[in-house]
Amino acid sequence: MSISDISLTAGMRTNLLNLQGTSDLLNRTQQRLSSGKSVNSALDNPTNFFAAQNATQRASDLSNRKDGMSNAVQTVSAANNGITAITSLIQAAKGIAQSALSTSDTGVQSKLAGQYDTIRSQIDNMSSDSGFQGLNMLSATNTLAVVFNENSSSQLSVVGFLGNSTGLSLTAAGGTGNTNWQSASAITADSAKMDSAITSLRTSTQTLAANLNIITTRQSFTDAMVSTLQTGADNLTLADMNQEGANMLMLQTRQSLGTTSLSMSSQAAQSVLKLF
Repeated sequence: MSISDISLTAGMRTNLLNLQGTSDLLNRTQQRLSSGKSVNSALDNPTNFFAAQNATQRASDLSNRKDGMSNAVQTVSAANNGITAITSLIQAAKGIAQSALSTSDTGVQSKLAGQYDTIRSQIDNMSSDSGFQGLNMLSATNTLAVVFNENSSSQLSVVGFLGNSTGLSLTAAGGTGNTNWQSASAITADSAKMDSAITSLRTSTQTLAANLNIITTRQSFTDAMVSTLQTGADNLTLADMNQEGANMLMLQTRQSLGTTSLSMSSQAAQSVLKLF
């Protein structure tokens, strides 16, 4: 049936158009109330829709980088724990060396040298156990690359070092001659190596601490940026639920009045029935 097949009065057609408009507004308001957004597609507001979409995508990309930063924090923390433990072992070894210097009993010195070598072996074990998820900053000059932003243009490289007895230049008791600490010069030489190792570890700790501070600062910055981007996207698209609720009530009232008005407009045509 074509539109011209049925003739409506001007009043009925006007009321019908108003009802159709009210119905469209009701559907839009219902969608906003159900989704919580005033901009649900590019048809609603192209500028706000695409701006919000870009902000949301960037927030998502930055959130993905947070996982890498969290792993980096744990990797550096694991290395720092290893350094702390190794330092304690070296300090214990220094105490053993002092005991060896204070006695002239070669048998005692030999036993103390054995204790030192045991600690030296444990330093190697501690160094190899200081990794996190397969990356050990104390087993070699491994490089930990930490990416901070969504396009990988902002990064930090954390370089590890060999933190075992070889890397710290801690040789077997007595050195090359392996005199088992039966001479004061051998004990003093090994004590000097331990002092150098502790100094090296302290320097490495400071470097790791500085890198860890950078990573944790970027974590906090990333959290703040993600929150800012999400808030910005919400400000562009979220609906005012109070206003939309009020709109719904007003549109329902308007629809009811429009239906009544349409009924009244049809009375003129219905009056023809009175002629029969």
